[in-house]
Amino acid sequence: MDIEAFFEEMPFADLLGVEVLEAKDGHAEGRLEMRESLSWNADRLMAHGGVTFTLADTVGGAALVSEVDQPVPTIDMRIDYLSAGTGDLYAEADVVRCGGDVGVVDVDVYSEDETLIADARGVYKTG
Repeated sequence: MDIEAFFEEMPFADLLGVEVLEAKDGHAEGRLEMRESLSWNADRLMAHGGVTFTLADTVGGAALVSEVDQPVPTIDMRIDYLSAGTGDLYAEADVVRCGGDVGVVDVDVYSEDETLIADARGVYKTG
C-alpha cells in the first residue's frame, strides 16, 4: 500500500492540507500549512483545536498503517493541548502497540518554532 498516496486521497485531510511526509516501520511524520481559514482567532493565525486534532489523528493512523498495510479506522483519540498552534504545524507519531484487533499510537504536534503544542494517544482498529 502506498501510504502517502492513500492519505493524499483522503478528502477531509486534503481539505485541511494535511500532508503525510513519511510513514514506515511504525513511525510517521506529517505537516499542515497554517492559513487564515484554519485559525480560531481573527487577529492572529492560531490553529483551531480541530485542525490540530485532525493532523494528530491522520499522522497517527499513518504510523499504524505502515505496520499493518491496511486502513485503520480510529476507535478513540485523546489529546492534550499544551500551547497555541501558531504557524505551520508538524506531527510525529510512533506505534506503541500493534495487535490483531487494536493498535495504539502516540503523537506529538509542534508549531513551526518547534514548540510542543499537543500530545495525543490514538487507538485504531487493526483487524
